[in-house]
Amino acid sequence: MLSRRNIRIKVMQMLYSMSQDALLGRDDAIRRYRTSIQKSYELYLYTLSVYVRVAGYSKMDAANKMAKLLPTEEDKQFTAKLGENRLIQSIAANEGFQRQLKKYKLEHRIDQDNIRLFYSDFAKTDAYRDYIRNVDSSDEDHKAISLALFKHLNGMEAFKDALEEVFPNLIDDDSLVVGAMKKTLKALPLDEEFYEAYRPTPETVTDFGEKLLRKVCDEDEELLAVIEPTLKNWDADRVAVIDMILLKMALAELTDFPTIPTKVTLNEFVEISKLYSTDKSKDFINGILDRLMKQLDKDGKIKKSGRGLKN
Repeated sequence: MLSRRNIRIKVMQMLYSMSQDALLGRDDAIRRYRTSIQKSYELYLYTLSVYVRVAGYSKMDAANKMAKLLPTEEDKQFTAKLGENRLIQSIAANEGFQRQLKKYKLEHRIDQDNIRLFYSDFAKTDAYRDYIRNVDSSDEDHKAISLALFKHLNGMEAFKDALEEVFPNLIDDDSLVVGAMKKTLKALPLDEEFYEAYRPTPETVTDFGEKLLRKVCDEDEELLAVIEPTLKNWDADRVAVIDMILLKMALAELTDFPTIPTKVTLNEFVEISKLYSTDKSKDFINGILDRLMKQLDKDGKIKKSGRGLKN
């Protein structure tokens, strides 16, 4: 689930925290980094659990309609197929998924009032009403409404607020979780251990992210000494904090990660600067990294192998 860009952002955030808090040491930053990775995975599990609960509320809706003294024809024709169809059930009845929720104590954090609110809002849509009226829904129909439900939830401010109340990291991991949710729902019905595909891998988290974080922490002054000559008319102290962090990370990546192509490193840090720094940062980062790459290549300090040979 976590791409290298997500990892780079989390490393950048830890380095920024260290720049703002003199008491935050490397080891503490690494522990925070590991926690932030874990929280991203838990946020995905929690979001999926809330989603399943909303779909499952259709059973309560059906019971309430049938309990009316004078149910309408629409009430009589209503079914709880949103929560009962085999695609949604492949998540709800998945024992491994339920164990994950129990392991991270996620189930008890779901507010039932919110579930009712989210379901009631979706129940008003034409897509849901058409789905209920269709008495012979195919798996494609079930998948379409499953995706429509998440699209609707994702567009609700109340839904985002509910997630952020439990996971403050939503602000940074939102696009990550949205992508993972869409991928999950498009794969319905799900395999028994589908969630394993979204669990952070040691290759990405430790071999890449943690190594990058350690490198920048341990060689901060050495990295700065390499960067300063390329700044020309810029004083290092005048460079935005985030920009300098990104430059140090990019430099470490260029010299210590032989399987990552130089063009990938350049493009990734320019893109991250667009999201987290000033309007002028992308051009600044691009220019400095271009000079750095030329100088490092001239000095023979960029050694790429395997996939890293692709420029």
